[in-house]
Amino acid sequence: METTQTNDSKNINTQTMADTTQAPKKSNPRFMIILIALVLVGGTFGVYKYIHAQHHEETDDAQIEANISPVIPRISGYITEVRVQDNQQVKKGDTLIVLDNRNEVIAVEQAEAALASAKSSLGAAQASTTASEVNINSYKANVNTVDAQIAEAKVNVWRTTQDYNRYANLIKDHTITEQQFEQAEASKQIAEKQLQVLNSQKAAAQQQTNGVTSQSNATSKQVNVAAANIQARQAELDNAKLNLSYTVITAPEDGLISKVGVQIGQFLQTGQSLFNVVLAQAPWVVANFKETQLTKMKIGQKVTVSVDAYPGHEFEAKLTSFSPATGARFSLLPPDNASGNFVKVVQRLPVKIEFANPNDQLLKNLRPGMNVDVDVNLD
Repeated sequence: METTQTNDSKNINTQTMADTTQAPKKSNPRFMIILIALVLVGGTFGVYKYIHAQHHEETDDAQIEANISPVIPRISGYITEVRVQDNQQVKKGDTLIVLDNRNEVIAVEQAEAALASAKSSLGAAQASTTASEVNINSYKANVNTVDAQIAEAKVNVWRTTQDYNRYANLIKDHTITEQQFEQAEASKQIAEKQLQVLNSQKAAAQQQTNGVTSQSNATSKQVNVAAANIQARQAELDNAKLNLSYTVITAPEDGLISKVGVQIGQFLQTGQSLFNVVLAQAPWVVANFKETQLTKMKIGQKVTVSVDAYPGHEFEAKLTSFSPATGARFSLLPPDNASGNFVKVVQRLPVKIEFANPNDQLLKNLRPGMNVDVDVNLD
C-alpha cells in the first residue's frame, strides 16, 4: 500500500515539472509600460534640470525685506494718550503717542517772558542811544557856533591890532591925541580877551561833546548786547517750542504699526525704543547665494521670485546689487580662520533683488521675513 502511494507522488511531481518546463511564465506588459514611462519621465526631467542649471541659479535661502522705522521719543515724559493699536495702518504725521506737556508749556511761557524782557532792554538802550545822538548833535552845533565866533574874534583882533600899530606910530609924531591911542590899545586888548574866552568856550564844548560821544558809544554797545540777548532768548524760546512739539510723537512715514508695547501712565526715557513702523514702501528680496553660484551672476539679470505664501504666483524682479561682504563677516562673532583648525565652509553672499512690476497687486501683501524661492536667469 505505501509503495503504491509513493509511486503516485513521484508520478505527480514528474508531471508537474514537465508542465512547468513546457509552459514558461509570461511577463506582465503593464509593468513594462510603467517602467519605460518612468525611465522616459526621469530622463526628461534630468535633462531639463541639467539644461536649466546651465542657465539659472536658484536658492531658497531668501526672505522679503522692507524699511522698518523705530518710534523713539526725543524727550522724557509720562504717556497721557496712546492712539494706535497693533497692526494699525498709519499715514505720515499721524499722532501715535501723546506725552504730558505741562513742563514744556511752562518752559515756553518762561522763554516768552525772557524774550519780552530782552526786547524791553533793547528798546531802552535804543532810546538812550537816540538821546545821546541828539546831545551830540547839539554839542556839535555849539562847537560850530563857537568856531564861527572865534573866526569873527580873530578878525576883530587883527583889525584892532592894525589900528593899534598905526596909532602907535602916529602918537610918536603927536598926530593923534593920547586918548585916541588909549582907545585903540583898549580895543585891541578887549578883542584879544574875547578871543581867549571863545577858545575856552570851544574847549569846554569840545570836552562835553567828547563825553557825550563816549556815552553814546557805551550805549551803542549796550544796544549790541541787548540785541545779542534777544537772539539768545529767541533761541531758548525756539528750543522750548521744539521740546513742546516732541510731546506729540507722530508717524515718520506711511506704514503699518508693529506690536504696541506701551501703556498710559508709563514713563518714557529719551531714546527708548517703543515699537516699529513697517514703511509702506516697495519691499525687496535678500537672497543668500553660495559663493560657488556667483560666477555668472551680474547686476541687471532677470529674476523670478516665488513666495511661499502665494504658491503658483511668480513675481518679476531683477538683481540690483551684491553685498560688500559675506553674511558671516557681519555676524556678532565673525570667523577667524587664523586661529585653531581650519575647516573650509562654503560661504553665502547676500544679494539684493528688487521687484520689477510695481503694479502687481500682491506686492502690498508681502511682509518682511517671508520665505521665498529665487531663480536668477543667467542669460
